[in-house]
Amino acid sequence: MTQTKQVLILYYSRHGSIAAMAQQIARGVESVTQTEARLRTVAPISEVCEAIEPSIPDTGAPYVSLEDLKTCDALALGSPGRFGNMAAPLKYFLEKTSSLWLSGSLVGKPAGVFTSTSSLHGGQESTLLSMMTPLLHHGMLITGLPYTEADLISTQTGGTPYGPSHLAGSANQAKLKDEEKRLCFALGKRLAELAHKL
Repeated sequence: MTQTKQVLILYYSRHGSIAAMAQQIARGVESVTQTEARLRTVAPISEVCEAIEPSIPDTGAPYVSLEDLKTCDALALGSPGRFGNMAAPLKYFLEKTSSLWLSGSLVGKPAGVFTSTSSLHGGQESTLLSMMTPLLHHGMLITGLPYTEADLISTQTGGTPYGPSHLAGSANQAKLKDEEKRLCFALGKRLAELAHKL
């Protein structure tokens, strides 16, 4: 009997686009039998040193723990673009994963990345690459999206071979387009299938 695999979808979402993408990735994950999507987020960073975030967010996915990361079979990592880089809250969490790096807990697990930006040339690909770097240090196996996904050729908004992306608009008003949804679904399905193969 095939063991149920778990794909962790870990993200930071400020205006909701990344959270919407995470939901589409989860749909792709759960389209593969014996696979469960686990949605998790990271706490925002406060500019006030004394501020303490509640241990559970008011809405949305629960905050991630190192145990979530350690026990997953695959990972989808998402962040809005911040000057061509991942958002600080996600980077802050990743910088606290040294114990997993020392133990090799993530070595050999498949991983993919996704992002959203306000403008078409807002650093989507560099943001995706910035998220890949710590995953490579952890020994994870990075997967993108192959050009057999026809939406990569036809999209007029988001979508890259490095991972799904979304064009949110200057006021973050744009909803996910159909091709962006399909590319998110494709990444989730791909990660789930790889989790079973590996």
